[in-house]
Amino acid sequence: MRANAAALCLTVLAGAVVCSAQTAPGPGASTLQTTYSTVYCAGFVKDTKVPDELRVVSGEQPGYKIIFGQGERVYINQGSDKGVRMGDRFMVVRAVEDRSRMEWFKGQTRIQRAMGTIYSDIGQLRVVSVEPKTSVADIIFSCRPIERGDIARPFEERPVPPYKEAGVFDHFAPVSGKPVGSVINSADFQQSQGQGSTIYVNLGSAQGVKVGDYLRVFRYQGKRDETAPQTKGYAYEIYGYGSSPTRYEGKDLPREVLGEGIVLNASRNAATLFVTFSSAELYPGDSVEIE
Repeated sequence: MRANAAALCLTVLAGAVVCSAQTAPGPGASTLQTTYSTVYCAGFVKDTKVPDELRVVSGEQPGYKIIFGQGERVYINQGSDKGVRMGDRFMVVRAVEDRSRMEWFKGQTRIQRAMGTIYSDIGQLRVVSVEPKTSVADIIFSCRPIERGDIARPFEERPVPPYKEAGVFDHFAPVSGKPVGSVINSADFQQSQGQGSTIYVNLGSAQGVKVGDYLRVFRYQGKRDETAPQTKGYAYEIYGYGSSPTRYEGKDLPREVLGEGIVLNASRNAATLFVTFSSAELYPGDSVEIE
């Protein structure tokens, strides 16, 4: 289960990604760390357009290569006449969207659009040759293969949030009373997420979220927004599966605290959350609160 295993991936060869799984050592313990790859491959959500005039337009051996990886060279569409210099570093990003068009919960697409555009972190470049209108750059770090048309932006340092000590996860944590939002999507657009995953939530700086904050993921019983198949009243009426003599609504039952994560990026109404622990699968529509 993804709740018990995390995949932290680093590109170590051109276009090749190596993943190593890490298993939680015991109930409630969390041993994941925020690494360079975790921080610089997390992606982000912006409610303003990222300037996109600087692009990767080609690379070496373009006759048969359509993607480029760490250790290879690419060409960008600006040179000395636009101020590009030898040694300049750039971050490569790409606007992405879920092409499945399927909503996991009602209103997911609308909320996603309100949050802004999801940008995937692709890699980093260092300029090694400059001409008047173009430049050549080494790919010095990559999260995934670089493609023609990817956006290049001046490199910006990202803080590596302090990681709190591993401890027993509180499955019965009381309501914090701080702003509450939802899991809206994930970096890979898969529905089921868990420890080691990167997810996007609709809480941001406008709600007081900042890099390094911890958010708690939880779920109340009785929600039927998700598209997982359910039979109405199955907890009370399906023969052979037991029944409760009293019908309880979700508001009458304890919430289920599922996991927690650390904020890697925060924009006005969205945040990138690295899941440091989960006791079960996390899904879009699950709730989040600032711890």
